[in-house]
Amino acid sequence: MKANFENLGINPAIIEGLNKEAITIPTAIQALTIPLALENKDIIAESETGSGKTLAYLLPLFQKIDISKNETSVIILAPTHELVVQIDKEIKLLANNSGINITSTTIIGDVNIKRQVEKLKKKPNIIVGSSGRILELIKMKKIKSHTVKTIVVDEGDRLLDKNNISSIQNVIKTTLRERQLLVFSATIKPETINEAKKLMKEPELIKVTKDSTNSENISHSCIVAEQRDKIIFLRKLIAALNPKKAIVFQNKNDEIQITVDKLNHHSIKACGIYGNASKEERKKAIDGFKNGTYPILIASDIAARGLDIKDVTHIFNLDLPEDSKDYLHRVGRTGRAGKSGTAVTIVTENEVTRITRYEKELKIKIQHKIIQNGKLLNSK
Repeated sequence: MKANFENLGINPAIIEGLNKEAITIPTAIQALTIPLALENKDIIAESETGSGKTLAYLLPLFQKIDISKNETSVIILAPTHELVVQIDKEIKLLANNSGINITSTTIIGDVNIKRQVEKLKKKPNIIVGSSGRILELIKMKKIKSHTVKTIVVDEGDRLLDKNNISSIQNVIKTTLRERQLLVFSATIKPETINEAKKLMKEPELIKVTKDSTNSENISHSCIVAEQRDKIIFLRKLIAALNPKKAIVFQNKNDEIQITVDKLNHHSIKACGIYGNASKEERKKAIDGFKNGTYPILIASDIAARGLDIKDVTHIFNLDLPEDSKDYLHRVGRTGRAGKSGTAVTIVTENEVTRITRYEKELKIKIQHKIIQNGKLLNSK
């Protein structure tokens, strides 16, 4: 029997809310996760970007939250301001569409803490935010963590790494032992699984292995260039392919603004997001990219975490990703919802062997191309 939300145990009001967004069939990660989450199991879940992970945990949470109690039941931890805001929007949309009065608020750093304290006086059912600021407010006794029934760690591969895990652990330790812990990510390394298990009670491990790089909707190619000429080749690619909406990935944050400036100098409308940009700068760039003011967005893997932008037509890798999983994560942002997508990686001669390795590991074909007479052509 093919899974539907009803036989997964989701109540009619929530299903009606999903129908308003034309969501009628659960994705693989939702079908596997929802029944276990409803049973209060601890879960470690891996599924590709764009596979519906947010609803995979929100739907059972909506089902379980007792709105008659004026208390915070759920904390959702996320690594970037953009992802926090995106999750909060999904909560509010689902609450509005389903007619279920579940409330939420965002708690992030670099925001006036007094305003956050005022929001917390209303005791939202769900808090979405960064671990540092949430922990600070728990210590101030503005968040009563003993009422929290579930903690969600979104983008777990990042939040449970050596740079972030201590603050995540500290938040979890303030809650009661019987609370539920859910960890979700597009890719999860073995060391991340080990760290998660230390915090959990007999967790269920879920992996949805079908990845977006194997989609027939995405074409993969690479072109060879000298390192010093990569931005020139990027400009030629943009001219040849005329992307409606493209994300350009670079490995180093401090080179992103340089690339933006060089493209703008040649009348290519581009914006960038990077780690040390202010919240206002990041918001302006992302909004401009979403509404088409800037058809080109330059970002690092970390800066782009959690971005869910529709209708991305092209992915350009100005730098080769660190490993094949990073490549998967990047290109999975195009070719969604049955639409076609294009991924082009600019590599040096020395990096070609890594392209071959990615082909083997991901079981895909990355076609070697050249730019000639303003067109992207197959290499002879």
